[in-house]
Amino acid sequence: VQLQASGGGLVQAGGSLRLSCLASGRAISSRAMGWFRQAPGKEREFVASFTRSGDIPTYADSVKGRFTISRDNAKNTVYLEMNSLKPEDTAVYYCARSLTQFGSRYSRDYDYWGRGTQVTVSS
Repeated sequence: VQLQASGGGLVQAGGSLRLSCLASGRAISSRAMGWFRQAPGKEREFVASFTRSGDIPTYADSVKGRFTISRDNAKNTVYLEMNSLKPEDTAVYYCARSLTQFGSRYSRDYDYWGRGTQVTVSS
């Protein structure tokens, strides 16, 4: 499985971005998927995930109400809609495939990772 995240960029505070994660090699429909991020000098942190069926999303408290995770199994793509962006959202964002059909906040529960896409939010 190869995961390629895209859609990052430079945006002003309060703006929006939509990240995409295209999976190739094998379908992602049998697994949960997640998004993580890593800011400079900080550890990678959980952002959002959902189950294989896509009906039970989980969000980090810091993004709840602003970010929305979704998936299109037919397109083998996972999305992260980010609204009301803040400078503290600046990071490299990674998509990942879960080891199981259940989402998780822990990076150890994911086996495949994309290369990441940079999101920069200016104040």
